[in-house]
Amino acid sequence: MTSPKTDITLTGIAYKTAKRGVMNSVFCANVTLERGVENDIFGRPGKRQVTVMSEEQWQIACQQINNDLDWLTRRANLLISGYQFSVDDVGKVIQIGDDLQLIITGETDPCKKMEQAYSGLEQAMTPDWRGGVTCRVKKPGLIQQDDIVTIITP
Repeated sequence: MTSPKTDITLTGIAYKTAKRGVMNSVFCANVTLERGVENDIFGRPGKRQVTVMSEEQWQIACQQINNDLDWLTRRANLLISGYQFSVDDVGKVIQIGDDLQLIITGETDPCKKMEQAYSGLEQAMTPDWRGGVTCRVKKPGLIQQDDIVTIITP
């Protein structure tokens, strides 16, 4: 096991209760093995149980389209600051706070919803894993904004 990357924080938490529904931003959430982020319609167990996006990568995509869009436009569950995802992260563990552990299962590919949200956004998010990562819950936990995030290489 290599030493974890630190100085990363959780800056946003969100979920949706309906397909294509509005993203609900919250200060804290319970994340479980059975439901992912509490109340999220897509939180069932699987490779895409929780989605996590890098604030820095989101800002790069926004700069490319010359628009400062709210991160909720991306429709991700969690937003972290201080880290940028890449192909090398698959299999790593994201620990948030004292308890929550998520296993990175792959890249969150941008879809047509991004293009519908803003012209050019889907293309701006496609390179360099700007769309974030998909995760499976390894260990449940209660999280809140400003929690410390650690990326652990198994």
